[in-house]
Amino acid sequence: MSMWTALIVAAAIAFALKLAGHLIPAHLLDGPRVRRLTGALPIALLAALVATQALTGPGGTFVLDARAAAVGVAVVALVLRAPFIVVVVLGAATAAVLRAMGWS
Repeated sequence: MSMWTALIVAAAIAFALKLAGHLIPAHLLDGPRVRRLTGALPIALLAALVATQALTGPGGTFVLDARAAAVGVAVVALVLRAPFIVVVVLGAATAAVLRAMGWS
């Protein structure tokens, strides 16, 4: 399959999904279960992206490095209810210090 074929197929699938969203009757989307699920989806997707970026290396191998430590510090700061900017600065500072010490 060429790159253009894959691109056109992906675009068609994306268009079909968006069209399906408009064709679903509204009463099916008004239930409390659907609201809970759609509210939790962005959280789950963001957590999966963070875990993938922080815990995988080249070729998809599992690694524990400065990124994982920075995420750990950020999680602790979030649990302690620190402001978001403080969480970001603490995570970045942790990664910078560990990398400066040679733990990449």
